[in-house]
Amino acid sequence: MTGVLVVVPTYDEVDNLEPILERLHASVPDAHALVVDDGSPDGTGELADRLAARDPRVHVLRRTAKTGLGPAYVAGFRWGRARGYDVLVEMDADGSHHPEQLPGLLGALDGADLVLGSRYVPGGRVEDWPAHRLLLSRAGNLWTRWALRLPLADATGGYRVARGALVDRLPFDDVASQGYCFQVDWAWRAVRAGARVVEIPITFTERTFGRSKMSGSIVGEALVRVTWWGLQDRLADWLPGRVRRPVPERVRGGGRSSTVR
Repeated sequence: MTGVLVVVPTYDEVDNLEPILERLHASVPDAHALVVDDGSPDGTGELADRLAARDPRVHVLRRTAKTGLGPAYVAGFRWGRARGYDVLVEMDADGSHHPEQLPGLLGALDGADLVLGSRYVPGGRVEDWPAHRLLLSRAGNLWTRWALRLPLADATGGYRVARGALVDRLPFDDVASQGYCFQVDWAWRAVRAGARVVEIPITFTERTFGRSKMSGSIVGEALVRVTWWGLQDRLADWLPGRVRRPVPERVRGGGRSSTVR
């Protein structure tokens, strides 16, 4: 496996960025990191530039405005593929995703196109969340699984590893989701495209510094979009040729594949 790029979106993560990059490089010394900063007013972008000047494994993509998690990751994916990285990793900057678990996710890519770090398969867990937030997350994943007929326990998680070839196959120009619904959107596209998807248990920990980016509007976007996509998909079954599927099936290489490990 060559050319691992960890895409780390940031907005006001000045207290978290350096420690998470240190942990990343202690865990996977050969990995490169791309910090995609959306114009953080707290100086995160300037810190990222200083870290990149000291370490050739750190790169920075500065953007002028906060446009959401989805566009930040898409920009990072495109930056990485244009420079020949074969493996792309999504990882939060706030420490909720443990870099120490990344070697296991990378190892699972030997038999997969997309590896999801899952909180809700056996062995996965969430630490330091209040009960109402854990209930909301679990309920959201159950609804997503049913509405989209998506065989994944944790489609909303943001710690994942993908082959560059899969990223090239998926039509990210069509991904309209701005917030955390982006994770559902592109996992669904991968499954429908016939990608080999596996879920690996992880421990998710609430951030230590700063405030969560989760908000009522983000939750609302996810609920509305998932419900509408599921309805469209079922209408396409009931009214073939009259209703367009939100995500078409482009099965290649033997059909859908999804595995939980």
